[in-house]
Amino acid sequence: MTIFDIAAVLLGLSALFGFLNHRFLHLPHTIGLVVIALVSSGAVVLIDLAFPTLGIALTVTGALSQIDFYKTVMHGMLSVLLFAGAVHVNFADLAARKWAIGLLATAGLLTSTVLVATVLWLAIAAFSEPIPFIWALLLGALISPTDPVAVLGILKTVTIPESLKAKIAGESLFNDGVGVVVFTIVLAIAVGGDNGSVGVGDVAYLFVTEAGGGALLGMVAGYLAYRAMRSIDEPNLEVLITLALVLCTYSIAIHLKLSGPIAVVIAGLFIGNHGARFAMSEKTRAHVFQFWEVSDEIFNSVLFLLIGLEVLVVSFRPDLVGVALLAIPVVLVARWISVAGPITALRFGNEFSDGAITILTWGGLRGGISVALALSLPDNEYKAPILTITYAVVVFSIIFQGLTMKAVVARFIKTAD
Repeated sequence: MTIFDIAAVLLGLSALFGFLNHRFLHLPHTIGLVVIALVSSGAVVLIDLAFPTLGIALTVTGALSQIDFYKTVMHGMLSVLLFAGAVHVNFADLAARKWAIGLLATAGLLTSTVLVATVLWLAIAAFSEPIPFIWALLLGALISPTDPVAVLGILKTVTIPESLKAKIAGESLFNDGVGVVVFTIVLAIAVGGDNGSVGVGDVAYLFVTEAGGGALLGMVAGYLAYRAMRSIDEPNLEVLITLALVLCTYSIAIHLKLSGPIAVVIAGLFIGNHGARFAMSEKTRAHVFQFWEVSDEIFNSVLFLLIGLEVLVVSFRPDLVGVALLAIPVVLVARWISVAGPITALRFGNEFSDGAITILTWGGLRGGISVALALSLPDNEYKAPILTITYAVVVFSIIFQGLTMKAVVARFIKTAD
């Protein structure tokens, strides 16, 4: 299949499954796509077992195996989805809650990473062949960040106070970038265990260059695009400038080994706030924001469809089903601790309710980024258990947490801040 054929199939299935969900299931769009895709994957397996001569599973898995999920998400879709999310976020709301967002995206993320890694390292050793702690830490690093794509998608379906929405959106946008940096560092240490050592200086260098360099790149690129847009008043051309900003910035970040997610988030915040206020006419703002809203919907649909279909080609470990199920509450408890710590530390001089902690915990969805990072791991004996656990957490997160988020919000909406 050519790239065009693959794109046609994915978009066609996204439209078909989206229609079926809208017509019959009435679930939130992205959740409905995952559910139908998972059911379809199960149907393919059952049909193949009943009629093996048809070779349906072989045909479908053959087509899916041509899609590099990691590159498709991390080197393609993610840039568009992060920018589309960031461009709609009010920077003033983020700035007013910078300490909460900053602590959640850094200290909270690291706390969750260590807690998840420690418990699951012990659980894997109890149920099956043990894995080195550094690889368990890698699992914690890839499953701890909340997925901004999933989180922002769910926020569209619930009504919560703007202050709480800013915390959830801001944390998901930034802890995603920080999480990828942490994952990269831990992976370097894990691989370095076999191919040389990685020292403290190397870790510090990686973090500063990836996170700091990505933020600087995003600011510079966003400013250049802003200056170009301010000098003209041509809606279609300005939309093109924003698209070029996203793709070029992310591409440059990849080649310079900087954090692409952080770069496009910073650029998106710049254009969506300062750029929209001072560089766009009313007509241009309508064009730009509508373009990115539609792009967000399309890429979101394809991504969540892929999450449901990739189950057919992922290498699972059946003996670790118990650990995978245990990982779900472990990740949730670690998330609660990682949220409660920073929020409690900031209570002095700030008003936070227990409802805010619960909603932040339950609203911390995992999604395609965690799966993509797990799939990017080098092929060894540790990859299959990490994938098995990651997929269980992600599917539970998207479907169960996503579907019950509205009920959780309704329970605490009067006290959530």
